[in-house]
Amino acid sequence: MAAPVGKELEKLRAEAQGEVRDVREKLATLDDAAIDVILTGARSHYAWQDKPVPEALLHRLYDITASGPTSMNTCPARFIFVTSPEGKARLAKSLKAKNIDKMMDAPVTAIIAHDLDFWTELPFLFPHEDRRPHFEGKPEHAAITAFRNGTLQGGYFMLAARALGLDVGAMSGFSNEIVDQEFFAGTSLRSNFLCNLGYADETALFQKLPRFPFDKACSFL
Repeated sequence: MAAPVGKELEKLRAEAQGEVRDVREKLATLDDAAIDVILTGARSHYAWQDKPVPEALLHRLYDITASGPTSMNTCPARFIFVTSPEGKARLAKSLKAKNIDKMMDAPVTAIIAHDLDFWTELPFLFPHEDRRPHFEGKPEHAAITAFRNGTLQGGYFMLAARALGLDVGAMSGFSNEIVDQEFFAGTSLRSNFLCNLGYADETALFQKLPRFPFDKACSFL
């Protein structure tokens, strides 16, 4: 993809700046109720209603997630939505015993993965400068960049899901090695974490656990 230059670039930049200003004018900040939905009042869920998640909603979820920023617009995250009994059975091989029912009962389990070869797509994603030499022949640097930015996109994914009315339950109690062998053998994809999606059965919840206060977790320099 050819990068815009000259007057075309100036026009595109002006449009982008105007779009940001328009968004801020429409809604300068979320109210407390909206923040409750995505973070302060939200919970990780362990039990699920028998209610399907429409595929169109998953498309919308991805579109919102993809809008989140990543370093050099690398966009290394890949999302595999496991919904079929066959897919769930394959995924169950990787899970610790206590997590199997949580996954099997969820309408959707997303494998949040990242592509170690993300940098080969940079001519499309970052067209105004060839950044491939930053990663070519540097597998460790590419792996760190993919993991960091893929994890960031996983966070966007969960917030976007909650904003769309879905509940989420992230899981790390599984074997990344088994998932990679089962789903990504012979590819450049690697798993990061799992995230159950659907409409929660709140009866499985227990009390919310404590969080550190500001002075414990934050400082000024």
